[in-house]
Amino acid sequence: MALPQIKQDATDARLAALDMPQGGWAQAAREDALARVQAMGLPSGRDEYWKYTRPDTLVQPEAPSAALLEGDEEPIFGAVDRLKIVFVDGVFSAEDSDELAMDHVTIDRLADAPDIHWAKDLYGVLETRGQTPVQRPLAALNSAFATDGVLIHVTGKAPKPISLIYRHESETSDAILHHVVKIDAGAELTLLENGPAAARFNKCMEVEIADGGTFQHVRAQGRDHERRAATAIFTRLGEELVFKSFTLTANGVLTRNECVIELTGDNATAHVAGACVGDGDFHHDDTVFITHDALNCESRQVFKKVLRNGATGVFQGKILVKEGAQKTDGYQISQSLLLDEDSQFLAKPELEIYADDVACSHGSTSGAIDEEGLFYLRSRGIEEGPATDLLTIAFLAEAVMEIEDEGLQDEINGRVEAWLARRRG
Repeated sequence: MALPQIKQDATDARLAALDMPQGGWAQAAREDALARVQAMGLPSGRDEYWKYTRPDTLVQPEAPSAALLEGDEEPIFGAVDRLKIVFVDGVFSAEDSDELAMDHVTIDRLADAPDIHWAKDLYGVLETRGQTPVQRPLAALNSAFATDGVLIHVTGKAPKPISLIYRHESETSDAILHHVVKIDAGAELTLLENGPAAARFNKCMEVEIADGGTFQHVRAQGRDHERRAATAIFTRLGEELVFKSFTLTANGVLTRNECVIELTGDNATAHVAGACVGDGDFHHDDTVFITHDALNCESRQVFKKVLRNGATGVFQGKILVKEGAQKTDGYQISQSLLLDEDSQFLAKPELEIYADDVACSHGSTSGAIDEEGLFYLRSRGIEEGPATDLLTIAFLAEAVMEIEDEGLQDEINGRVEAWLARRRG
């Protein structure tokens, strides 16, 4: 079926403004991704999964609007012992990064990986699988045009976290990064991400975890209020493994985080969670699709959003339980705390179940600050501002507690407290 002319023209204009990297082992995958983008067309407000979020500034061919860093806030995770990999406006910075070497882990750059590489069997593969039943053209665009990224292969328990740090120096930078993570049977990795990245940022991560593996992912998006970002995580899970991903978002004029999880092995666990705090011209969209296609698997989606001064939060989450995926335990909760009458939360929770022995639930609520709790704190001598902050942190706690490492929980809570204090000041 031919694309509508408006969508065709917009897609052609965006593609014409980009240069596809040429040659190497990823060339065939890039060309396939380009063909898929051309067939799908880039998203528009008429698409079902974009009706709450305008994609215009994410797909326009022109350079993004200038985005300036906000203040001198110290980067998060600074106290964590980690292997640092730094990108500046989407380009790997060797001088700012640690040596790309660690026991039980091999790390290569996408931009200069050798001609024969394990990632050839994964690059674009999980992203392609994630296009059904919902098309995700920005992810396909990423697979076609990503200029850099890291390829991480974990063969045992990584001795410390790998930290991907995204620095932003050019006011109009337009970065496209693609990461591939392969975790062997029984191997373990904690991956951290933080930083504003670029004025416009398109990032895709493909994660394949073999039987018995563990992947812990903690991400902090913030600092740059004018940032526009579209990110996607695609993962395929084997047997008896653990996948956990948490994202904190503070600031950013437009953020769309997608997560597509496919449970294909029995007795696997997949948790994806997020907390966001937004103020003013802030639009934040979490879109999650979890497919259960195996026995006795557990999934959790826990998303909390704190919004004020006209900010907008969006949650679209789906649990699909295929026929035969008995003993599925699927849990989904999305909640917003609206600190004024101008902010809004738009939610679309979905369950689609074709097995009869399952325990699946979803819920979505919006509300104001707990007046009874606020009165209690005020009666104990706490001023209204700090009291509201305490209730806000308590509201976000269920999502933050999805992070297993208590030290990383403290890092996230500290960043939320700092954001609240700045806004109160």
